[in-house]
Amino acid sequence: MRRFDFSQPDFAQTFAAFADARRETPEDVEAIVRDVLTAVKAEGLAAVLRFARQFDRAEIDESNLRVTEEEIAQGAAACAPEVREAIALAAGRIRAYHERQRPADARFVDETGAELGWRWSPLEAVGVYVPGGRAAYPSTVLMNAVPAAAAGVSRIAMVTPPGKLQPAVLAAAQAAGVMEIWRVGGAQAVAALAYGAGPIKPVDKIVGPGNAFVTAAKRRVYGVVGIDALAGPSEIVVVADGQNRADWIAADLLSQAEHDPAAQSILITDDAAFGAAVAAEIEAQLKTLSTGEAAAQSWRDHGAIIIAPLDEAPALVDRLAPEHVEFAVADPDALAERVRHAGAMFLGRWTPEAIGDYVAGSNHVLPTSRAARFSSGLSLYDFIKRTSIVKCDERAFAALGPATVALAESEGLPAHARSAALRLGQTKS
Repeated sequence: MRRFDFSQPDFAQTFAAFADARRETPEDVEAIVRDVLTAVKAEGLAAVLRFARQFDRAEIDESNLRVTEEEIAQGAAACAPEVREAIALAAGRIRAYHERQRPADARFVDETGAELGWRWSPLEAVGVYVPGGRAAYPSTVLMNAVPAAAAGVSRIAMVTPPGKLQPAVLAAAQAAGVMEIWRVGGAQAVAALAYGAGPIKPVDKIVGPGNAFVTAAKRRVYGVVGIDALAGPSEIVVVADGQNRADWIAADLLSQAEHDPAAQSILITDDAAFGAAVAAEIEAQLKTLSTGEAAAQSWRDHGAIIIAPLDEAPALVDRLAPEHVEFAVADPDALAERVRHAGAMFLGRWTPEAIGDYVAGSNHVLPTSRAARFSSGLSLYDFIKRTSIVKCDERAFAALGPATVALAESEGLPAHARSAALRLGQTKS
């Protein structure tokens, strides 16, 4: 864990180096991913099944590749009642939040008489990648599939690595409106969704987090299909004054550290004694966490406590452009209004980031690795597309045609110019 003090003369330099450090896992995966994608594109299902045996040590064939409706129903029924109730609550809130994002179609007539506008349409088919490594993630299913269903996507296909499908994951898939579940993971799953593989038909967009191989595969298939983002390790910044309980803030920081040894948790406080109390609480809580090994490495290698005036916090947050930021202060809105770059903001002492991971309704698929400077979290907009509409009558075309000809000729595109000029009766040929 690093400690920074705003009052020190070298603060700007050391903080900048810390903010710019890369945390991605330094794995050499590109060559493997390239070979997997090439093979699946050429061979289809045969390559997918071969890689399942090679990478996942799974005996998957066409007979058990797809999870049946009966398996989904039985698995969902086996989910603990309190978890099913939580899934239903979360799904309803996520759906309601994202439905409010729906934009309106529009048509209007401008001063020339031309009719202009736009129309929004849902994507036809979306693939959702659900990891199966460190833990079961029903929340991943909900956050990726519920907005797609709310948008009106016709087909939602889920892929997840072979192995035991946890009841909570199946219950979440059922609640979210997932129509297909396939036992395939890794780069081969991304390839199957992008190119198609036997019974797995290609989709138009792939969303959902994964390991370095999944991320590299998504990067390579972009353009063949759309993707949501290239996710990096999770991160949180907590801005807190000394009026908080140290154990609460320590738990908030560890809630991200436990995700991955490369995750990052940062405390910004104006109270040095409180910062020391939080650090002590983190060490105490690490001893009782089942995820303590990963969390301890994350906190040791990438964690930080920054002692700075709270008035400086918005600028520091913007420099970090974090995935999540909490403002556990007396007037959180005043500081939050000054922040430009953050994936999601959690305002007040009673709003831990964990509430956003599950049941608040906002999406927990958020930009990482300072990508909040230029991108947003997953939303309804990821599952719809806008089509422009233009309609001219003779009067409108007469007003707009001459400028069309002039611009086309200036660009050296005579067919463009002629297309307009013929209608204006101005062709010279």
